[in-house]
Order: sequence, then C-alpha cells, then structure tokens
Amino acid sequence: VNKPKGMVVHPSAGHYSGTLVNAIMYHCKDNLSGINGVLRPGIVHRLDRDTSGLLVVAKNDFAHNNLAKQIKEKTAMRNYLTVVCGNIKDNEGIIDLPIDRSKTEKCKMAVSPDGKPSITNYKVLERFGNYTFVEVSLKTGRTHQIRVHFSHLKHPVYGDKLYGGGNVKVKTTAQVLQAYKLSLDNPRTNERMTFEIPMDEDLTKVLKYLRAKK
Repeated sequence: VNKPKGMVVHPSAGHYSGTLVNAIMYHCKDNLSGINGVLRPGIVHRLDRDTSGLLVVAKNDFAHNNLAKQIKEKTAMRNYLTVVCGNIKDNEGIIDLPIDRSKTEKCKMAVSPDGKPSITNYKVLERFGNYTFVEVSLKTGRTHQIRVHFSHLKHPVYGDKLYGGGNVKVKTTAQVLQAYKLSLDNPRTNERMTFEIPMDEDLTKVLKYLRAKK
C-alpha cells in the first residue's frame, strides 16, 4: 500500500480512528494476519505519520512470518527519497550511530551510546548549494531513524520541524521524506518483487523550486 502523509499506521494513544489499519480492515475484512494482535493486524513494518510511501501488509500468518524474517535478515530492501538541509560533501556514505528515546523530550528520538544499533546508507542524487537530494536505504528500522541520523549530522530533513529542518522557504505539509521503493521476495514463490511509486507532492514541489533556483 502507498500510505499518505498525515496517516498513522495503527491505533495508539490519541489516534483511534483514521489509521491505515482501519482502512485496511475495511478493505480486507478478516483477511489479515493476527500475529500483532487486534490493534496491528497485518502490520509488518511502519512509517512515521508524516512520512509517505510504501508498506507491505500481510494477509495471513505465513506471509507475515516470512516478511518479518526478510526485514530482520535485511533481504527486504526499503529505499527512501529525501531533501536535507546543507550540502553533504560525500557522494555516498553509511551512518552507523545508535538511537534511543530522547532523555529530555518525550516525543523525540536521539543518537545515544545506550541506544539500539542503527544503520542508514545514503547516496547523493543532486546538490543545490544549501540543500541536498538524497536516496536512503535502511539496514535497521528504528523510530525516526532517517530524521534523527541526518539531524545529528547537522543535515536535518527539509520541513522537519521536530528535528531542526523547519526553517525553509517552500512550505510543505511535513518533512520531505518518502518510502518510494520496496523490494522483497514473494513468501509463497520466492520470486523477487520490486514496487516503486512516483514522488509525492511535497517532494515534487521542493525539487521543482530548488532546480529553478540553481
């Protein structure tokens, strides 16, 4: 499924309706895996509320276990597109910094020596002086991982008010971050499957502005 920005993946405190799970349950009725219980049926992995893009949802327990294993063993690939603030000097790199919940702000995550291992790979696609268009792939899937890692390197995601990227000239609905490509093996046939979607409205708008200013 292609999750829009502003939609929470599953019900939680303060978000009991209008979630992706609500929509999927309406569409699929009872044909979802039950491994994650009644609040998260079929949900194998997540995206932040204001990150758009691709998610795979399991319709039965066999598929769920297989897909979860692929994500754990890092054979399922999740690729993102983002624009970050500042000029990233290296054409590509690996950010290997542990992430934990912030000790000072409840709603934030932070790089911390006590955190869980977190690895983000990136490749620069285009530079705009004070901004950089980047493709990102994840080796781990921590909460806010991409946003935290780039913010820690003083390159916060464009439009990300929570992590320091909110002072920008083009108004966006939220941070400019999209899960645009997902590759995995079909749980039944082992056939490699790759799904890719067009850039969302915020990403398209920001890139159009930056390219015009070049």
